[in-house]
Amino acid sequence: MLRLTDLREILRYVPRFRDKVFVIALDGAIVEHENFRNLLLDISLLRSLRIGVALVHGAGHQIRRLAEQTNQSPSNIDGTGITDDATLQLALSAANRVTHEILEGLSANDLRGACGNALVAHPAGILHGVDHQHTGRVERVDTALLHALLNQDIVPIIPPLGCDGEGRSYRLNSDGVAVEVARALQAVKLIYLTTFEGIQAPGEPGAPPQLLRQLSVEEAETILKKRRAGITPSHLTKLEHALRAARGGVPRVHIIDGRVEEGLLAEVFSNEGIGTLLHANEYQAIRRAQRRDTRAIYALIQASIENEELARRSFADIERAIEDFFVFEVDRNPVACAALHVYPQQKQAELACVCVNPPYENQGIGAKLMHYAEAQARAAGLSQLFCLSTQAFNYFQQKGGFAPGTPDDLPPGRRERYDRSGRRSLVLLKKLT
Repeated sequence: MLRLTDLREILRYVPRFRDKVFVIALDGAIVEHENFRNLLLDISLLRSLRIGVALVHGAGHQIRRLAEQTNQSPSNIDGTGITDDATLQLALSAANRVTHEILEGLSANDLRGACGNALVAHPAGILHGVDHQHTGRVERVDTALLHALLNQDIVPIIPPLGCDGEGRSYRLNSDGVAVEVARALQAVKLIYLTTFEGIQAPGEPGAPPQLLRQLSVEEAETILKKRRAGITPSHLTKLEHALRAARGGVPRVHIIDGRVEEGLLAEVFSNEGIGTLLHANEYQAIRRAQRRDTRAIYALIQASIENEELARRSFADIERAIEDFFVFEVDRNPVACAALHVYPQQKQAELACVCVNPPYENQGIGAKLMHYAEAQARAAGLSQLFCLSTQAFNYFQQKGGFAPGTPDDLPPGRRERYDRSGRRSLVLLKKLT
């Protein structure tokens, strides 16, 4: 059942995506999964919100199964290796079947779809001394054809096949096709729907692999350079193609489990998502709070107030001091906050109300807020930063470099409020000069 909060979350994103294009890349196994029907309903919702959708699909799962049924041994499954004559025929049969299943599903949801010869391909050629025969590469995407379909409210379906000017067919890697289509259509999102929850990479020595939630282009490049050996091949190829798309101008690339019910909507219409997001432009930012952020900050800190981690602040308290607050945004939504209250006569400032939304904890956001506040205090020519804490004092000392102080170190006006509160918070200090 759709909750009111879910609807509000969706409506927050709709204006940003209206009349834009999403490219959704489906692994062949997803088309045969029982959740495929739900995915088509989600796509129908996207179209009703005036979001253009182009579907790129794979067929590796179907090629493997068809080969077993016909007692054949494919020369390659995913379209990156050698494609001999027999494997090309398997690929043609399997891809055409997947395309037809998608067309059937779209029709069942009152959506129109069409598959055309939108990909002009050329042979991959001889690589490292090996002739790849019928394996190809995308030479050009017929964007005029795809835009014509989108403008007529028709969902383009792009299989992992291409033709050259002589009418010869080539087998393509669907992940690579999705990159080229997303770039050609200037899509705002490329979404890979696969059979795992996202990119997992090795963490600390001896620790299990961790799901990577959000990656910048620079972070993805570092992972591929330093932690490549610990990433499984299926995850590795998705990450490499996602990085290529981001470098090519696609702002957001998502890698999610297509078997999760309503997972596509959760990924698109929330700032938490369910899988891995690779972002090309600035996805996270700290900025000064504005009056319109008062409600978001108030909602953000309530749980910490109830747990007595933060001093109680009313909506009016936050509104009066809003110029002292700054927020950490993820995709334009505040997920963390802090305040810097300045005492100019004493050349001191208080770091206060540091709070991170639980889904975003343990990502270094709190440390970024502290460093930002410290930089602001230094820029203002202040000599000392202090904070008060009842439960997170170890964190401020270990991550922020604060040292224990006493209430006598507080500015007079702050000392009076400290005594009245009765919280008996620990006083922590950091010299800035």
